[in-house]
Amino acid sequence: MLTFLLRRLISSALVLFFAVSLTFLLTRMLPGGPFDREKSSSARVQEALQEKYKLNGTLWQQYSSYLADLARLDLRVSTKYRDWSVAEILAQKLPASLKLGGIAFVLASTVGVLLGMIAAMHRDTPVDWAAMVGALVAISIPTFITGPFLIAIFALWLRWLPVGGWGSVSHLILPSLCLAAPYIAYVARLMRNSLLDVLRSDFLRTARAKGLTERQAVARHAVKVAILPVVTYLGPLAAHLLTGSMVVESVFNISGAGSLFVNSIQNRDVFPLCGAVIVYCALLVFFNLVVDLLYSLLDKRIRLHA
Repeated sequence: MLTFLLRRLISSALVLFFAVSLTFLLTRMLPGGPFDREKSSSARVQEALQEKYKLNGTLWQQYSSYLADLARLDLRVSTKYRDWSVAEILAQKLPASLKLGGIAFVLASTVGVLLGMIAAMHRDTPVDWAAMVGALVAISIPTFITGPFLIAIFALWLRWLPVGGWGSVSHLILPSLCLAAPYIAYVARLMRNSLLDVLRSDFLRTARAKGLTERQAVARHAVKVAILPVVTYLGPLAAHLLTGSMVVESVFNISGAGSLFVNSIQNRDVFPLCGAVIVYCALLVFFNLVVDLLYSLLDKRIRLHA
C-alpha cells in the first residue's frame, strides 16, 4: 500500500507539472497578449506592464520564472483584475462551483445507479423502456436547453423556485438538476449494461442455486462487481462537476469556476487559467486515486500492487 501511494504521488506530481506547463506555454503562444486592450498603446507602457507581471523576456525565461514562483506556492496576480491575486479569485469562484458540483455529483451517482439497477432488474419491460428512453432524452438535450426549460416550468409558471442567482438552498435545486441530468442518464445506462452482464455470470447462478432470491443475490454479490465500471466513470466525473459548468452557471447567473476558464482564455489571463488547471488536475488525480482504492475494497481480486 505504501509503495503504491508513493508511486501515485510521484506520478500525480508529474501530471500536474506537465498540465500546468502545457497550459502556460500554449497560452503564451496564442496570438495577442493580456495588455493589447490597454487604452495607451505606448510601447513603453506595454513594456512596463510586462515587466511588472513577469511576462517580459523569452518564453523560456517567463516559463522558468513562473515555475519558480509555483515552487513557492505563489500563483501570481491576474493581469485582467489587477487588484486580485489568483488565490483570491479561486477562493471567490470555487465555493459556488464546489457546492453546485457536489450536489450534482450526488444526484448523478445515486439516482443513476438506482435507475440502472431498476432497469436491469426489469429488463425488457415498460419500466426498463421508460428508464432508457428517459436516459436517451436527458443525454440528447443540451444543458442550455434544459436550463431554460426548468426555469420556465418551476420558476416562471409554478413559481416554486427562484429564476437564478446564488444564496439560499432554493437557488441550488434547478442548476443542480440541470447539471446532473445528462450524467444521471450516463450512469444509469452504464449501470444497467454492467449489471446485465453480471446477472448472466456463473458465480451468480451459483448464488441462486444455494437458495438466495434474485434480490438477495443482486444485493450481496452482483452490485459489488457491476458497479466497478461506474466507479471508474465517477472519478473523472467528480473532478469535472466540482470545477463548474460554464453553460449552467451562465443560464442561472452563478459566478463560479466555469466562467473563470473561458474568461481567462479570452483575456489571455494566463495565471488564473493555470491556477484553475492546477485545481482541476489536482481533483482529477485525487479522485482517480480514490477510484483505485475503492476498486480494492469492492473486489478482493484486485490488488493495489498490481
